[in-house]
Amino acid sequence: MLLENIIQKTNMKKLALSIFILFFIAFSVNAQKFVIPLEGFSKKKAAYFHMEDGETIEGTLNGFKRTKGLIETVKMKDEKGNKLKVDPSKISHMYLAPSAFAKLSASMEQIYSVENWEKDNSINADLMKEGYVFFEKVKTKVKKKEDNLMLQVMNPSFSGVVKVYHDPFAGETASVGVGSLTLAGGLDKSYYVKKESDNAAYRLKKKEYKDQFEDLFGDSKEFMEKYSSDINWSDFEEHIYEYTELMK
Repeated sequence: MLLENIIQKTNMKKLALSIFILFFIAFSVNAQKFVIPLEGFSKKKAAYFHMEDGETIEGTLNGFKRTKGLIETVKMKDEKGNKLKVDPSKISHMYLAPSAFAKLSASMEQIYSVENWEKDNSINADLMKEGYVFFEKVKTKVKKKEDNLMLQVMNPSFSGVVKVYHDPFAGETASVGVGSLTLAGGLDKSYYVKKESDNAAYRLKKKEYKDQFEDLFGDSKEFMEKYSSDINWSDFEEHIYEYTELMK
């Protein structure tokens, strides 16, 4: 009886993992999907830090010091093994390799949207195809408060017109799972959004999406005619992708 229970549990784990992989493949085939916000990064694989002064530092990530979810210090080792603590305000952008488990979910969108990487030269396509995660320092403005934050770009393969950044304080909409295994979360309840013409990224919340829809997309008559009569937060990824394609 004990052996049967072990076999059943093992088979269930295998089934859950198979569903997990298949779900992410199906979920990520569409190029308009955002990447998944990650916290776990490799401490062995090379990381690339592009500094504000133009220098590029290659090393390995030791971790972050965070305050209220925001990156305050980047801890790393350079190629010579020297331990460094870097103020993120001195970093323009960085490419981090996800941990082995995190890579499963992070790389799917990139693998299935390879053709899009050729359209945007501002992001290293080769690294992104390897599953790297792209962070960028961006000026943000919430009400009257301005900050420079190091945030993960959520739409790296179609960010040429509008960049969407992970909001560390965002809640998440309903997720999908099998048993105790979570396959994928829904959309976050807020993101930072910045168009090319914007001076700073602003926080776009789910509950305010309908009110801000025209401000975000109103300069495309074709887009507004197609989507403005049926505005749903669940279509936000598709909206960003479609708008980007129209505005190129």
